[in-house]
Amino acid sequence: MVVSMVGELIAGRYELEELVGKGGMSSVYRARDRLLERTVAIKMLHEHYSSDEEYVERFRREARAAARVQHPNIVTVIDRGEADGHQFIVFEYVDGENLKELVGREGRLPVRIALELGVEIGRALAFAHESGLVHRDVKPQNVLLRDGEVKVTDFGIARSAADVQSGLTETGTVLGTSDYIAPEQASGRQVDALSDVYSLGIVIWELLAGSPPYSGENFLAVAMRHVNDPVPSISSVRPDVPPRLETALRRAMAKEPIDRFGSMGEFVAELQACLEALGQPDADRTAIIRPPAAPSRPRKPARSRRSRRGPLLLLAVGLAAIAAAAAAYLVLRDSGGGGGATPTVHLTASNAYDPEGDGQEHDELVPNATDGRPSTSWETESYRGSVTFGNLKDGVGIVFDAGAAVRLGSLTVVTDTPGFVADVKAGASSDGPFDIVSRSQTVGRRATFELDLTTPRRYYLLWITRLAPGVPRTHVSEVTAGP
Repeated sequence: MVVSMVGELIAGRYELEELVGKGGMSSVYRARDRLLERTVAIKMLHEHYSSDEEYVERFRREARAAARVQHPNIVTVIDRGEADGHQFIVFEYVDGENLKELVGREGRLPVRIALELGVEIGRALAFAHESGLVHRDVKPQNVLLRDGEVKVTDFGIARSAADVQSGLTETGTVLGTSDYIAPEQASGRQVDALSDVYSLGIVIWELLAGSPPYSGENFLAVAMRHVNDPVPSISSVRPDVPPRLETALRRAMAKEPIDRFGSMGEFVAELQACLEALGQPDADRTAIIRPPAAPSRPRKPARSRRSRRGPLLLLAVGLAAIAAAAAAYLVLRDSGGGGGATPTVHLTASNAYDPEGDGQEHDELVPNATDGRPSTSWETESYRGSVTFGNLKDGVGIVFDAGAAVRLGSLTVVTDTPGFVADVKAGASSDGPFDIVSRSQTVGRRATFELDLTTPRRYYLLWITRLAPGVPRTHVSEVTAGP
């Protein structure tokens, strides 16, 4: 039985405030560093292991290993010591949840989010490998999330690359977590950086599927499936996963290390390429997606002679019709719509709108919202853990330019992240101020906002006030105006 130590003062400095995690070997507490007046995390080796030199040495090795790797995506080690027979390691405190908790709450993650997380985890591990360290226990529980940041933690069974190469890796001893364990690790063979590649592949598979690829009654049953079962197809459970990403996961999860990516850096580069390809739908598909064809009309039988006056007459009539439509548009535009709604106009995405933040919200993606291709999107920043932007702001949005002051009747939004809440505002400047001109509504994959304007406006703001539950960012794929 492990007794809670909440309230105790460790090394005359760290006051334990709350038990935040517990494992078979140690417990983790949130603590107050009285000396530097800051919140930290302390991992305490369970008391019954403190007299076992093997466990104590493993605990010390974790501290030394983690302290060697200073990276933005790796939890920082602050201190290590022993007090009153208690071995402890002090880490930066990450106020958030782990990736396992996120998946447990939200289920399957969007492909883009899964890739972004995979890239950040992979970069941290690649840095550790370059620093001569193999993690050996890559799993969602060891990935912490804080305000969109990814932090890899728990190098408890990590080993140096030198130990791996020299054989000092306890060959024959199986360590790790069965859901994510590499086949060579499960069978007690030598592990290296490519074992971490396999485990990261499994983690990304789970982010996409909502659960790990292999299950079983106990540790051994699951471990043996990693050794013997074929690599499962992610597209069988997530048909929207691009073929290129499926190929990357199959390679990362190959049974033999030699068949995987040559390094974590190589795997990360391919994940990044898959991520970039999401905005280029033709990049990893053999079929080319073309705009919908105009409705076909029956062809008239070919004639041996064609009238030359016919096409010219049709051209003249067409030009006259276009000129009349343009003139009507100009009259309505200049008169403020003559008391009614303006004809449909083409909107141009102007700028992102983030008045309560840093003023930027993926500005480089703004043109995607009116490029005529629903497969490309403008997107918000990532606000993980809250549908209300982490309680940091009332909302964010994207502004559209009608080209002149007009009185639009409606605004239609297409998205692949349905479930967010938004309204439409209008103003005379792209930077505001804006007045609300529609009711607030929850947006489906396609939603139309009916607008109520008293005066013509040039700029229209899609103002997002709430994210879809479980989706940390919102995509705006295409926006069009209606009469």
